[in-house]
Order: sequence, then C-alpha cells, then structure tokens
Amino acid sequence: MRNAPHLLAEDRPDFARVLDEALRDGSVQAALRTPGPHLNAEQLHTKAMLAAAGINAEAAAEYQHYLTLRDALGGAATTPSGGPDPGPGAGLLPVLTTLTPVLAGAGGGILLLIGYTVRTAEPAVTLGRTLVTAGWVAVVIALAALLIGGVGLLLTAHRDGSPTPAGQDPHLHADLAEARRAWLTALRERALIPYLLANLDSEPALSPQPGGRPSPPDLLSPGYSSARYSSPGFSSPGVEGVTDPQGRIPRPAEFTGPGYTSPDFTGPDEV
Repeated sequence: MRNAPHLLAEDRPDFARVLDEALRDGSVQAALRTPGPHLNAEQLHTKAMLAAAGINAEAAAEYQHYLTLRDALGGAATTPSGGPDPGPGAGLLPVLTTLTPVLAGAGGGILLLIGYTVRTAEPAVTLGRTLVTAGWVAVVIALAALLIGGVGLLLTAHRDGSPTPAGQDPHLHADLAEARRAWLTALRERALIPYLLANLDSEPALSPQPGGRPSPPDLLSPGYSSARYSSPGFSSPGVEGVTDPQGRIPRPAEFTGPGYTSPDFTGPDEV
C-alpha cells in the first residue's frame, strides 16, 4: 500500500509478539513440518523482523487509524482538571487540612481543661465559662477540618484510581483499544501469515554487520556444508638429510664436528 505509515519503535514489541503467534499458527506449523529443504521457524522470525516495515504496510489502514487515535489521546491535558498545571501553592490545602485538626484539637483540649478547672475552683469567675466556650469552639473546628480532610482524601484516591483521567473522553480510550486490536488482527491474518508461507522456501536473511564486514554464512541454510580442512604436508627428516613433501632428498646433510687440535705447548728451555 502506498503512503503506508512507518512502523514506530514503540510498536515493534507488538509486532514481535504477533509474529510469534503467527509462527504458532496451524498452517505455518504444517508448512514447517513439510519434508524438504526450507527455512526453519527461527530463520523465518529473523527474516520477518528485518522486513517489519514492509509487512506492516499490508495493515497500513488499521495502523494509521490506531496512530491517529493514540496521538489524539496523547495530546489531551494531563492534569486532573484538564487545565494548566497548578502553581506552587496547590499543596497548601492538604497542609491546612492536616495541621488544622491537630492544632485545633490540642488547643481545644487545653482550653477545656483550664476552663473547667477555673469553674470548679471559682464558679463566680467569668473566665472559666469563657475558656470552656473557646475550648468547645476549637474542638468543633478540629472535627470539621478532620471531616473535610477525609472527604478530600477519598476524592483523591478515587481520582487516582480511575482508569480514565479526568478531562479525557472515556470513549476515546475504548476506541483506542479497539483500534489496536484491529491492527494486530490485520497484521497477523493479512500480513504475517501470508508472508511466512510465501517465504518458507526463500533464501535466509543475513543480518548486516557493522563496519561493512561480510556476514557469516548461515549454518542452518539449505545446501550448506561445513568447510573442509587438511593438514599441511609435513614429513619428518630422513636418515641422511631433510626430505621434501614428496620424500625426495634434495641434498645430503653433511655435518662434521669442529676440527679442534690440542695446542702445542713446550716446556721452558733448560738453562
């Protein structure tokens, strides 16, 4: 198909997984068991991975639709509200809902303790009643802040656990999953299985080597025989001299010991 989208690197694992499924297909397995010289499953896998872009072109329409939906979903807002990223003050509310119950509860307890003590000791003093009232107000504030913090915590947990982020269309996720299934099905049935069956009797692919070095021959390819090696033609030296590989004596080996003679010494002349 013309103008087929290029197979992206992040989609090659899906291609490899569907390729393994196609190699386990019944028709492909039956063809692999057919007697005669042909490629094996590993060689077919290697050749299909090298030709992944061309094979995926047979499922180009489904793949293009899948990429379009994925790009649309990736461009949506990633913040919970769908708006711009909140500023540094966005964490102030959680801090207040955490500290307010603690401070208000502690302060209310102290005020109640002092107020009831003063009322018991001096019932006529108005300070005791004022402290008790302030203590109960602080306790109510602490309970209200604790309730608000609990509700906020539940909402946050529900939002984070939702499979579809807020601000995004849930139907878009369903369409994306369906488009991915359609692409993988078309890739398997319309592209990979016909390719494997058509290339069963082809030549094995050789992986390119870095630096322009030639690729080694495929030891599993049909009609390949191992290289034959022979030992060099060495022969041991003959009795009379060194022989050549045909056993002929080119020259005799002549060797004599060094000619040493004893030095001529004479005794001193007698005077």
